[in-house]
This record gives sequence, C-alpha cells and structure tokens, in this order.
Amino acid sequence: MRLNQTVPDTWTIINLLSWTEGYFKSSDIDSPRLTAEILLCHALNIRRLDLYLQFDRPLNKGELATYKSLIKRRVRREPVAYITGTKGFWDSQFLVTPDVLIPRPDTETLVEAAVNLIKNKRVEQEQLNKNYRYKDTIFRNTIRVLELGTGSGAISISIAKEHPDLIFFATDISPKAAMIAKQNSICASMSDSLPLSESLPNKSISISDNTSVSGFTNLFFITASWFSPIKQGTKFDVIVSNPPYISTDDIKTLQQDVRDYEPLLALDGGADGISCLREIMVSAPDYLEPDGVLLMEMGFDQKKKVEHEALKTRQYEQPVFIKDYAGHDRVVYLEKLKRV
Repeated sequence: MRLNQTVPDTWTIINLLSWTEGYFKSSDIDSPRLTAEILLCHALNIRRLDLYLQFDRPLNKGELATYKSLIKRRVRREPVAYITGTKGFWDSQFLVTPDVLIPRPDTETLVEAAVNLIKNKRVEQEQLNKNYRYKDTIFRNTIRVLELGTGSGAISISIAKEHPDLIFFATDISPKAAMIAKQNSICASMSDSLPLSESLPNKSISISDNTSVSGFTNLFFITASWFSPIKQGTKFDVIVSNPPYISTDDIKTLQQDVRDYEPLLALDGGADGISCLREIMVSAPDYLEPDGVLLMEMGFDQKKKVEHEALKTRQYEQPVFIKDYAGHDRVVYLEKLKRV
C-alpha cells in the first residue's frame, strides 16, 4: 500500500481506515470513509460497529492481502455491492451479482406505492366480506401481484414480506437473474422467519411450465420476457415493474461504475428511453383485473412522454405520478380504465 503519507509499522484497523479514506479521496471514489469501512468489514467478516470496538486490532498479512484486493477492485470502479456480493434494500440484504441490477433507494418508492395499494385493496375486500350476502363466501387473499423484470427479486420479495399471504409471480428474461431472485427469496424467508401462505387464492392462475418456486410458498419466479409466459385470461390486481428506462445514447454518459459493470439489458430503454415502459403499458390491460393497477418506475424527466403514451393506449384512467424522496417524479400509477 502506497500513498504520499507516512506508512505505519503495524496496520491496525483505525490507521488502515484513515489510509484508505485518503487513498479513495485521491482516486475520486464516492463516500471514501464509508466505502473503506464496508470493504474492511467484508474482508474481516465483522460488523461496522466492531471496527471501532476493535480499532487498535492489528491485521495479519492474509487479512491485509484480502483487503488490498478489494481496494484495487473499487479503484477500478467496480461497484461496492458487486465486491461484497450484497446490497441493502427496503429492510433486507440482497445477494447481487453482475447478472442483476443493483437495487437503489429510488426503487423503494415503487415498493412503498405497491405496499400501500395492496393495503387499500385489502380494506376494500374486507368490506366486501362484511357486506356480501352469502356469508360462506369470502374474498380474502385473492389479491394477485405480477412483477416484470424482477432482477434480484428485491421488489417482489420486499412486497411479499409486507403481505406474505398473497400470491406473487415475477418474470425475468435472464435465467441467471431468476436464480439470484430465488436465492434471495429463500434467504429472506428463512432469516426473517416469515409466515408462509397456507393456501393459494381461490382463482386459478395459468402460467407456463418454466416456473421456479422460491423460499415463499406464494412467490414464483419465471424465466421469460415480460408477459410471454402468462396465458390469456389470467388476471392480476397489481402489476409492478422497474424496466430499463435509460436511452441508448445516454448509456455512454453514465458513471463508469454503472456503464462498465451493471447489465446493459437492465439499463437500455431504447432510443427514447421508454420503449420498455411503452411495451408494458400496451400489454398490461389484457392482464389486469377491471380495477387493476400498473405501477412502473421511470426516469425523473420522463413524465410527459410516459403520460402521453399511457393516454394514447386509451386503456387507463388519468396517470398519477409519485415522487421519490428527492422530489423527482419516479413512479407512474396507471389504473385500468373503467368501462361503462
């Protein structure tokens, strides 16, 4: 390890962190101190709190070699999440590899919108239960959710943790991504001791055979493109998606961390950036219940284009846009048009 500063005789946790912070600053690495802490925790397999509880602990040659290799990878602009193999999202840690997009805080806006929408639909169904004339017929647990382009599975899994008794299907064109999503679901269902659904909804769902059961008994991952495995006549109450929405020409302007490491398939939204959103908007009404809703993440500057395309389908009510925590339009809420 070399830098224009004094090198200590013994590398302890605290002086190694200070050295790395300076090195990352000189290499223009974002959040240099935090990055140093995360990588050192990963190298030593300890918690961030332990870095300061054991601040004077010396590192042996093997530990230093491991940490040095991580530093080199980050300086080459490899994302921290790919180096450590995990990323925090919503209230869980998810396994990530270069086969899946790294979950981002902006996408929690989509999860929050879906969770709240499902809560409202449950209230409506409970009211139907109370008012329905035949008391032996109930409407509980009939809400069905479909995610398109699941990637790591972070969206579906996060929603399923909030509503573990519903049924979820998630598609992804990448077999490797679907496998990562399944692994994440198994980890989430085991580590959090989540209740699993006792039975599936009383309405059958027709899905192709290319389906993989996850750690939740009510969450299934399908290797396929968008709606292709969903048979005609199958309906969902909620469809969610975080599709690619960066225009092809803008890909080359992205930060090196993203451009050179994250899967292009999950980034490239075509010439105008909304080709995937457009395709989903056109097809989704055929798979939505009469009061069903499509929720999609989009670029912060795509509101006008998305609104225009949604209204052009003549299949949705007036689009509603939901802002992320930075105040940007991030999620479009499209309710299926009510027919008279």
